[in-house]
Amino acid sequence: MAWEYSQKTTQLFLDAVAGKPGTHLGEIEDPDGLGEHGSIACGDALRFTFRVNKHATDPLQDVIIEAKYLTFGCTSAIASSEALCAIIEQGEYTPVTALKISNKDIIDFLEGLPDQKIHCSVMGAEALEAAVFNWAQKRNVDIAALGIDMHAEDREEGRLVCQCFTLSEPYVRRKVQELGLKTIPEITAAIKAGGACGSCHHAPGGLQDILDDIWGKTSSQLKTIRIEEKKIEDVTELSSYKFYKKIDTVVDEYIRPLLKKDGGDFEIIDIKEKLIYGRLKGACASCIGANQTLKMIVEKTIKDQVSPDLKVITV
Repeated sequence: MAWEYSQKTTQLFLDAVAGKPGTHLGEIEDPDGLGEHGSIACGDALRFTFRVNKHATDPLQDVIIEAKYLTFGCTSAIASSEALCAIIEQGEYTPVTALKISNKDIIDFLEGLPDQKIHCSVMGAEALEAAVFNWAQKRNVDIAALGIDMHAEDREEGRLVCQCFTLSEPYVRRKVQELGLKTIPEITAAIKAGGACGSCHHAPGGLQDILDDIWGKTSSQLKTIRIEEKKIEDVTELSSYKFYKKIDTVVDEYIRPLLKKDGGDFEIIDIKEKLIYGRLKGACASCIGANQTLKMIVEKTIKDQVSPDLKVITV
């Protein structure tokens, strides 16, 4: 299925990939602020850079005059990044005042996003915050003294709640509270946590436990069956039939549900020894990040769940 984007979102995407004047796809050399968010492993990653007109005596009066981004992602990821850059440049923001820009501002600028694509706007707002943090370090600005919480604990190595997308507990807790996320599907739609293997949904200290701790338990949540992590078999001991069946099961249980969240799918065409021939379908087939999806989601999941010797070939 194709996502229903606003005309503005579609036009921003088309202009960006065509490199039209006034668009922002790219990277500023020697930037005054640089921030990253996301992971190529999850199919979405954003690097955000900006340049400022430096004030002679007061860095708090620096004004952002140019912003650019590099992203591995789909239509909404590119359009959201374009929106962020446009909002900043048109508003003549200082780095500190730019922190007021929220993912809701980005969504409003785009005239809406599908619910399953909200995480793209979150990614932009998070990358901006990281870039401002970087600028503050370079300009010796004490952000904490200004009463601004830059969530420094998120930048420290903490317990990972979602291993697939490398999301820490402080980050997940913060976004759950900031965005008012009340269910696991809402968390996955907003920040992608739990969108791959699903093992963090009900694991001790996982997504449901975080929701229960923040919002309190409900009767429906108490009835939820916990999913135990599956042990990977030694595939060398499997018959050809069981080996092929195991790959098919991994696609059905791990890969297909993730891709369908973005309107896509994966079809196995043939399996020959250690080579799996297949193709992406639906929205994923025409997505600009199709190669990353095939490599980092489909192939990586099969390698992790079946055998590291396997390789996926697109046909």
